[in-house]
Amino acid sequence: MFETDLLVDGRPSAASNGAAFERRNPANGDTATRAAAATVDDARRAADAAQRAFPAWSAMPPAERRALLLKAADTMEKYRAEFVARGVAEAGGSPIWYGFNVTLAANMLREAAGMTTQIAGEVIPSDVPGSLAMGVRQACGVVLGIAPWNAPVILGTRAVAMPLACGNTVVLKASEQCPALHRLIGTVFEEAGFPAGVVNVITNAPQDAAAVVETLVAHPAVRRINFTGSTHVGRIIAQQAAKHLKPVLLELGGKNPVVVLDDADIDAAVEAAAFSSFFNQGQICMSADRILVDRKIAPAFLEKFAAKTATLKAAHADAPLAGMVDPAAAQRVAALVRDAVERGATVLPAVPSADGNLLQPAIIDGVTPDMAAYREEAFGPVVSIVRFDGDEEGIRLANDSEYGLSAAVFSRDIGRAITVARRIESGICHINGPTVHDEAQMPFGGVKASGYGRFGGKAAIAEFTDLRWITVQTTPRHYPI
Repeated sequence: MFETDLLVDGRPSAASNGAAFERRNPANGDTATRAAAATVDDARRAADAAQRAFPAWSAMPPAERRALLLKAADTMEKYRAEFVARGVAEAGGSPIWYGFNVTLAANMLREAAGMTTQIAGEVIPSDVPGSLAMGVRQACGVVLGIAPWNAPVILGTRAVAMPLACGNTVVLKASEQCPALHRLIGTVFEEAGFPAGVVNVITNAPQDAAAVVETLVAHPAVRRINFTGSTHVGRIIAQQAAKHLKPVLLELGGKNPVVVLDDADIDAAVEAAAFSSFFNQGQICMSADRILVDRKIAPAFLEKFAAKTATLKAAHADAPLAGMVDPAAAQRVAALVRDAVERGATVLPAVPSADGNLLQPAIIDGVTPDMAAYREEAFGPVVSIVRFDGDEEGIRLANDSEYGLSAAVFSRDIGRAITVARRIESGICHINGPTVHDEAQMPFGGVKASGYGRFGGKAAIAEFTDLRWITVQTTPRHYPI
């Protein structure tokens, strides 16, 4: 069992009232973690600490911030085995998934290190004689990062890496489903030598989450909020932030389509669809929920896709398809499949039933708009098949969702694929590749109910800095009075 505390102002500490909560292993029900349950006073204390650390951190030369971020990347990789152990115990996924998380998260820190000298501005021509006008980007203050459990090292690190590179200090609010793993991110920054208060980590009991988040959003020192999670909770956080006129970066749910045109390489589309739909039990914001396939090739595609799916098995052993975050999640997805069957859909290779937190992968064929599986984000190892006739109908179906995060288009005609991709309403679209794809330097985010704003590389600089207009009058100026 893991025992975790809070990280506030560079010091590990218990909750101010001594409270703690337990996170149970979703595979066996044993206690995985006993974590400090922060109070609203602890949340204020963390934001106060970040506020005190901000002046010195924002004034630190970029080369020094870069060196610390690079050290953090190396330190994170040193803790790879520990991250994997905590991820498996708390969130139920496979070791290979959490190992990949560490690799990408370390790359995010290295990319952020490279951005420390890219916080650039511009000289803007002025109509006033002798006026040197500049647009200058500078750190905004304390950034609140709220991270989820499903890609915990990646998304916990992403919540703080670019804010730190831009000269902000941070409070990371850990997920209640993986408090020990997210607290370990704080240890990485501690060991890398970050000054006290620059990175603070808060863990809280599930019943206290709303109060802790509301307190942090309302804190005067918090100037930016980034949240990755469900659209439902994202709307609540955006509403709270709006009360205080604070910008929010939201990366939310998805109903991501793979569009297979009639000239696609079917074998390539099948491999990408299987990876996109089932890796990490479909619990990735970019996971494919819908396979839209041209009716001309649908029989051949479905035969191969069903055969591929039949080879994939969820198990508690070291397998790519491990368990879901908890048994309730597996039961919810199984119920989604049953609803589709009751309304006339067929399931390949078989209708899955939840076995604890395990659910075998399944394809729902013949999905129609009256089924919950057509609209709702599955966030599990099931994917819907919808047939279409021609590119126009394929585009219409791809856009027939409130969400717009990731998408993929398969075609041997790249010009045709680009034309289709440009008309799909999503923040991300890959041609002849999977919907699940992330790189540290890429502008990552969605549209519609999938959120707004962009993580990653230069795009994130605009999210975590203030753009100021500064002028220098270099000659005498004429005034009308």
